Amino acid sequence: METSKLPPALVLDTNVVLDWLVFRNPACAPLVEALEAGRVRWVGTAAMRDELSHVLGRGTLAPWQPDLEAIAEAHRRWAQLVEASAAPTPARLRCADPDDQKFIDLAAQLGDACLLSRDRAVLKLARRAREAGFAILTPEAWSSTAAGDLVRPRPAPAPARSGAQPAVRSRRSSDSD
Repeated sequence: METSKLPPALVLDTNVVLDWLVFRNPACAPLVEALEAGRVRWVGTAAMRDELSHVLGRGTLAPWQPDLEAIAEAHRRWAQLVEASAAPTPARLRCADPDDQKFIDLAAQLGDACLLSRDRAVLKLARRAREAGFAILTPEAWSSTAAGDLVRPRPAPAPARSGAQPAVRSRRSSDSD
């Protein structure tokens, strides 16, 4: 019996969701088109939904007159909520901003996924994320690659065979991550 393969997973940080659903940023159009066509799926957690609700409820977005019901409906329609793993995230994938860690944790948990963000602290982890098997990109970078299809990150290196000597890599002072 053949099982259907799920579309690639996207994790959207709160600012990307706001760009899409509040600010109507045209750069989000490829994301919306991919969601509507079923080429990708938006995966999130209850904590991410709660953060979005908290940000919307603060009142700082009032000048843009966000339609809270429409935003809640879009979230219900498009976001697939999953349970966050309790497994600790490797130290190499720790974000300088603890509020953003939940997005990195979920993308790492999903594995072959892409986290869309504009946050500098998150984007700084892009190379390490690729090494861990997932991608971190801006929405613009995501949409400009492979006609908006999810960029598949490079797989993590295979573990060394028993008895084999591990490769030694020198660390230059400019190699900060």
